[in-house]
Amino acid sequence: MKQYNQLTQSIVDELKKIVGEKNVFTDPEKMQPYSYDEGVDKAYYHMPDAVVYAMDTQQVAEILKLANKELIPVIPRGAGTGLAFGAVASYGGIVLSTEKMNKILEFNEEKMYMVVEPGVVTEHIQNVAKEKGLLYAGDPCSGDSCFIGGNAATNAGGNRAIKYGTTRDQIYSIEMVTPLGDIVTLGSRLKKVTTGYPLEKIVIGSEGTLGVITKVTIKLVPLPQHTVNLLAIFPSIDSAMSIVNALPKAGIQPTCLEFIENSTIKSIERYLEEKLPNSDVGNYMIIQVDGKNEDDLDDISVNVDEVCTKLGAITVLVADAEKVWKARKNFSEAITTESRELAMEDLVVPSDLIPELLKAIEKISADQHIVTRMAAHAGDGNLHLDGLKEDTPDEQWPEKKLAFENAVYDSVYSLGGRISGEHGIGIKRKKFMEHYTDPVELSLMKAVKKAFDPNLILNPGKIFDVE
Repeated sequence: MKQYNQLTQSIVDELKKIVGEKNVFTDPEKMQPYSYDEGVDKAYYHMPDAVVYAMDTQQVAEILKLANKELIPVIPRGAGTGLAFGAVASYGGIVLSTEKMNKILEFNEEKMYMVVEPGVVTEHIQNVAKEKGLLYAGDPCSGDSCFIGGNAATNAGGNRAIKYGTTRDQIYSIEMVTPLGDIVTLGSRLKKVTTGYPLEKIVIGSEGTLGVITKVTIKLVPLPQHTVNLLAIFPSIDSAMSIVNALPKAGIQPTCLEFIENSTIKSIERYLEEKLPNSDVGNYMIIQVDGKNEDDLDDISVNVDEVCTKLGAITVLVADAEKVWKARKNFSEAITTESRELAMEDLVVPSDLIPELLKAIEKISADQHIVTRMAAHAGDGNLHLDGLKEDTPDEQWPEKKLAFENAVYDSVYSLGGRISGEHGIGIKRKKFMEHYTDPVELSLMKAVKKAFDPNLILNPGKIFDVE
């Protein structure tokens, strides 16, 4: 294990010179909220030695230069909405918060791009773009609270990924500070480029282990003028999942295709204290489609209805958009109300193989006597699976949870999938990353980490260990 130096008072004083006294604190009570994220496993909580708010790129660079000189870990942190403990100070050190770097620096409506600092809330970007008839297509379910910098660091997916891709596909370029304290811009506002390695693509999704993102140039697209949200309700999971392939075969390109299985619908219903349609027997597919005009949208809606009905849908409704999306986006909150301790998984397989994965999970759940809840970005194969602890004795839960995870991951990899589609590896899945990743691939990743961060000071202990 890498050995780091202790944060001394003299180093704290140097940090205060860089960012100002009010932007550095070491009081345990103030630091406590920075010892965890929104994950549910307290085993990964860890208190930092200091929390530092950076106000600009130059300050970030000076902090990293100091940390390299003194061999102190630095943990970049945005809103703290992650679920894999990727922004937790597992080796102590400095939590470097970007929450005060929250400005929209440039908004070019004509050329359809925006330059933003990492601490801007994703929903704010969406709202500002929308006011001018434009769309920022990144749409994680935590969009009302997460930061764009964290979206970039984890390559967040979300509801519109089926049509527009993940965060990596929404970004032209990033400005970042390397672990050595150098400032660099990676990428450019180009539609195509073959000029060396696409380093911005590597940094996006690297979970704060390769650099601290300080500016993001994001793509905007015209806001669809005609959109409808349909709710197709199916009697079984298999029948619901059959539309994942059926819709594109019928020439229908959904913007969103979100699945919620029946027991999860009932859980959300209890949490929201709202009655949801056909919650007694139904499995939901939320289908959002865009059209060129109202007539086009009507035609697409009729085609969706025909496809779903042919596949056994109980009904297809024009949904109350606010109500149905509120239900989908409250998935995690509803489940953690049922059980504070969970096996909270973020699986991804080829979208056409989700039915096979669900069958495997059904068998694993029955064999191991674990109640599960599920929702999915069905169109891109990303399944959110929660295994509930319920009344399992505390001393038995770690072993039971591990057996469940191993069985599920074995099934995922047998189908050509991976253990995370959008939440990341962080600390939580690190041991599984080491186990399931091809050794050659893993060694290449570690070489990249060492090339960027020779002193291994930036977000150490995340994704994999490097000696």
